[in-house]
Amino acid sequence: MRDLLTLHDQLGSVIGTDAPGWSPAVDLCETPEAFILTAELPGLDRDAIDIQAEDSRIAIRGERRAGPPDCEQYHRIERGQGRFARAFVLPEPIEIELVAADLQDGVLTVTLPKALGRGARRVDIS
Repeated sequence: MRDLLTLHDQLGSVIGTDAPGWSPAVDLCETPEAFILTAELPGLDRDAIDIQAEDSRIAIRGERRAGPPDCEQYHRIERGQGRFARAFVLPEPIEIELVAADLQDGVLTVTLPKALGRGARRVDIS
């Protein structure tokens, strides 16, 4: 089991997570107009989340603080804490200016509209 956890940590550093102990669950789906990313981030404030979008990539970073500061002894810790980072390469470019994010009930939803003006175009020869 220890070898599997080590491998998980090593793979995480390669594919976009810098906190081996915690990586929030993410769904990434596609509609005809956009990509929609949802991430489970219970207990995080908007100020604790950083979203960076570029051509065909989205990155989410943040940090969940430890439990109550007056806790003297934990008997069980199951919720991930500390820093996290997730990054995804999208199959198509996005309109960066139109990216929108919403955080409700601990679920972050990021809407990434697909870039307009894609497709074939006739090229005139001069």
